[in-house]
Amino acid sequence: MAFTEIEREDFRNLLAEIGAMRMPFGMFGPAHYPPRGVPLVDLPVEYLVWFKQRGFPKGRLGELMAHVCEIKEVGMDSVFDPIRQANGGRHPLRARKRKSFDFE
Repeated sequence: MAFTEIEREDFRNLLAEIGAMRMPFGMFGPAHYPPRGVPLVDLPVEYLVWFKQRGFPKGRLGELMAHVCEIKEVGMDSVFDPIRQANGGRHPLRARKRKSFDFE
């Protein structure tokens, strides 16, 4: 099945909207990843599947999370690579290592 120009444009708009959205709450929200939280494209697939099993949030955020979940579940995470490159790469999800220690 081939995409039509309208479907391609809709998909581009969807990807642009996903690329601009960040997780506003929870363990990947601004409280744990200041100042704005983790971008939706960098959320782990396990976290998204957890929401899929229990129900995505209401509204546009939930719809976008569902789309990201579906794309990641089928192994098409590379679709988000241009978005990541435009934003400076993947968002780090591990805690930063301390570079200096105070032994006093």
